Amino acid sequence: MPIYEFYCRNCHTIYSFFARRADTSAVPDCPKSDRHKLSRQMSRFAISRGIADKENSGQGGEEFDLDDERMERAMMEMAGELESMDENDPRAMAHMMRRLMNSTGMQMGEGMEEAVRRMEAGEDPDAIEEDLGGVLDDEEPFLTGESKLRGLHRRLTEAPNVDPELYDM
Repeated sequence: MPIYEFYCRNCHTIYSFFARRADTSAVPDCPKSDRHKLSRQMSRFAISRGIADKENSGQGGEEFDLDDERMERAMMEMAGELESMDENDPRAMAHMMRRLMNSTGMQMGEGMEEAVRRMEAGEDPDAIEEDLGGVLDDEEPFLTGESKLRGLHRRLTEAPNVDPELYDM
């Protein structure tokens, strides 16, 4: 009886779900904000060197969403830069957004593209949000419930929360 972990972009939280049977396709709604679907997370684990079974690699097991894998890999590659990034520098924030989009293959909508261009020019993210708020809300590229630019910044610079509760799947 496995425990699956899922990430909610809206809450920036990882939740654990207990499944009574192995199920690689079920995706629950967020327990805190029911409207939001979660994305499956690969649990952290350790592998001893030299024990990998090359014959079975790539066979069976869970299938993970490629976008989630790309996002995780991109975040790991950028981790050092994120730690030293000046979070009050809109140019640095825009650079990280572009890098994340390029690394994951995700596309920005026209509104987000304009916002990033303006941040690259040094404009204040709050002023950009005020000008483009409606356009950014319509695109839904990152988060809801908070400033899109600030929400992405939070996801880039802060580790997700981990809910200690175990939920039924």
